[in-house]
Amino acid sequence: MPRPRAFDERRVLKRARDRFWETGYAGTRMDDIAQATGLGKGSLYGAFGDKGKLFHRVFGDWCTAVVEVAEERLAGGPDAEALARLEGYVRLMAENTAADTGRRGCLLAKGVAELAEHDPAVAGRSAETMTALLTLLRTEISAAQRHGDIDSAADPERLAALLLTVVRGVEAVGKAGLDPETLRNVADTALAVLPRPRG
Repeated sequence: MPRPRAFDERRVLKRARDRFWETGYAGTRMDDIAQATGLGKGSLYGAFGDKGKLFHRVFGDWCTAVVEVAEERLAGGPDAEALARLEGYVRLMAENTAADTGRRGCLLAKGVAELAEHDPAVAGRSAETMTALLTLLRTEISAAQRHGDIDSAADPERLAALLLTVVRGVEAVGKAGLDPETLRNVADTALAVLPRPRG
């Protein structure tokens, strides 16, 4: 019968995530994770596997959290409130980036930039995450079209892709040093160009 773990798994994963977030995958050694978590390397390997498996775990958890944040804002509801939900989500993402004064950026973006070309697990998980975000945005755009707040002749798939690109792009340019007010203006401009019904 296996013994119960004598450590808080969530705390350990959070500290491992923060280490990967700070120094990247290549720049992080299992010795670094051990130091950050207070666990021996043997315990880390036994609980989570090698460095790659541990990163996949924290990366997957991060991707899940990204979608959950979107679901909180874009969870559906009355069509009359769909446009407000879209606006709230896009502006929230700009504000979150503006508040990232350390310019750490998003672990999803960092992991993809560093690993997606050579790591099918990272590439696949990031694609799933983008698809989920696209679906949430498209659903709200379609609801806003039904209510008459967005032109019904517009393609909701293309508009969703535009907003997703803006949201993810704001994170990238924010990390690169664009000032908070400009980030907010980008979000507002993207929302302003959503096509309204004619007349």
